[in-house]
Amino acid sequence: MENQAIIVVDYGLGNVRSIVNAFSFIGAQCLLCSDPRLIRGARGVVLPGVGSFNEGMRNLKVRRLVDPLLEYAAGGGMMLGICLGMQLLFQEGHEFGRTPGLGLIGGSVVALPIRPEQNLRRIHVTWNSIRQCRPHAWDGTILCDVPDGSDVYFVHSYIGVPEAPNTVLAATLYGDLEFCSAVRYRNVFGTQFHPEKSGRTGLSILRAFCRLAAGASCGHPRTGDAG
Repeated sequence: MENQAIIVVDYGLGNVRSIVNAFSFIGAQCLLCSDPRLIRGARGVVLPGVGSFNEGMRNLKVRRLVDPLLEYAAGGGMMLGICLGMQLLFQEGHEFGRTPGLGLIGGSVVALPIRPEQNLRRIHVTWNSIRQCRPHAWDGTILCDVPDGSDVYFVHSYIGVPEAPNTVLAATLYGDLEFCSAVRYRNVFGTQFHPEKSGRTGLSILRAFCRLAAGASCGHPRTGDAG
């Protein structure tokens, strides 16, 4: 069953209406749903979320969405995880014990490793900049139209720690702590920040995602895939 919409997965966590509104603002056909049939046939799939890792995975399982999401990604469908949605892409989360994730990105989700002497809040709530870890790393990705060092909006206290360095798409400094703020493995992307709350920069990311989901090129495509 195929459709031309970007599907925003509704699994009961977070204010997802702002994401739907952002896609509508840029002229994209977007649908908020939890229908596995529509997810399997979507042009692109966005996994949003605000909350805890274990609750997120529990809700996906209760709604029987784990297999459709895995099948969609395995079939080459363009997927974007946002905030908790990015974290759920990882193999496991360490919030309130260990919980297996979707396993699309190798690595774990852990609390921000803040030391007392750093004098930092344990919740990173602010505009902050993202940077490329390698030259041309953003070519042909959802960040293809984003200038290096652009500011985006974060609200989180946990971070994904990828096993493979080349799955790190962007990094961010919080005080002297550097963490992974965006990931990519082939057709699967994730942002720890909220594109839908990041002004023009965030809208450019969603536009690039739509172009990639439609099979169009974005920026200057690299040779081969990350990972």
